[in-house]
Amino acid sequence: MSHARPSPSAGPAPPDWTRRRNFDASPLIAFYEITRACDLVCLHCRACAQPRADPAELDTSQSLRLIDQLASFPEPPLLVFTGGDPLKRADLFELIAHAAGIGLQTAITPSPTPLVTTEAIRRLKAAGIGRMAVSLDGVDAPTHDGVRGVAGSFTMTQKIMDDARDAGLPVQVNTTLTPGTFDQLEAIADLLELRGIALWSLFLIIPVGRATADLRLDADRYEQAFARLWKLSREHSFMIKTTEGMHYRRYVLQRRKESGRAEPMKLSARGWNGGLPGVNDGRGILFVSHAGLIHPSGFLPLTCGMFPFNSVVDVYQRSPIFRRLRDADSFGGKCGVCEYRHVCGGSRARAFAVTGDPYAAEPDCAYIPRAWDEAHAPLAEA
Repeated sequence: MSHARPSPSAGPAPPDWTRRRNFDASPLIAFYEITRACDLVCLHCRACAQPRADPAELDTSQSLRLIDQLASFPEPPLLVFTGGDPLKRADLFELIAHAAGIGLQTAITPSPTPLVTTEAIRRLKAAGIGRMAVSLDGVDAPTHDGVRGVAGSFTMTQKIMDDARDAGLPVQVNTTLTPGTFDQLEAIADLLELRGIALWSLFLIIPVGRATADLRLDADRYEQAFARLWKLSREHSFMIKTTEGMHYRRYVLQRRKESGRAEPMKLSARGWNGGLPGVNDGRGILFVSHAGLIHPSGFLPLTCGMFPFNSVVDVYQRSPIFRRLRDADSFGGKCGVCEYRHVCGGSRARAFAVTGDPYAAEPDCAYIPRAWDEAHAPLAEA
């Protein structure tokens, strides 16, 4: 079925994602975890956030210098202010205004707490934020609030979505795909349609931080979820993608080929249908922690450098770990020979969390590549 959705006010022109292809020189997205302070206690928190700020946080002067370095990439990335809860930083609006003032596109991922008032959202927009991402982990309060650990979070999240849309901020909604949300995908999609969102991103669990292995689905259930997401993407007005679910791109391409639509996935200013081909931990993604540690992503906590002692540009471009993460041909197991490796590549973060090897095969992918099948068929027969 199709739905009508309210039209959000026009925001600043987004970057032309279709021209971003040289991921060896510049990341597409840089995440800056400006604090780990947060008033929520989410079950799957990557950061193991705490109520108080870490004394090791970069101060205002250091944060401004970091933002300047991010702007010096050959193709400056989209800068996402994340946490913890970014609104726990007193200098947040100064940092946003500085980033916007030197030409960076910006986004923010606030926690749904009383700090995110209607006025705060207006101030974020005025300071230069171009997109807001909020998390919704259930179609009702019992499911969502149970994950977030705070009563009232479900209601607050919906209010934030409405206030952001009214302020002219495009809204991205992040939902963690767990056994609890697996059966709610269609209902959540219908709820989001009414909110006029731009993009729905499904997060596939990486067992890191507070996230435990029992929150993961097995490979077959992920394939079932992909089939439902593919169907929902054709029924709803917003774009659907996955985070740390790179194999959904493989699924989308398979379905497109079956339907005779073999052309590359088209990109939209609102997001990506399935995900941006090739983006992965360390390939198009850069993460800087609250203390300046430089990682390939927030879910892949391999420290490759530390700001301000190392340049984020140099680390992204020259670190041996970053460089190998961008070479899908070097991956182990079936990922290294998969015909979709340059579009998908498997989650490097999940490979590391599950096996200890960031270059190992994606643990939660059911697909068997042709080359892998042909090479191992004689062994199976023997």
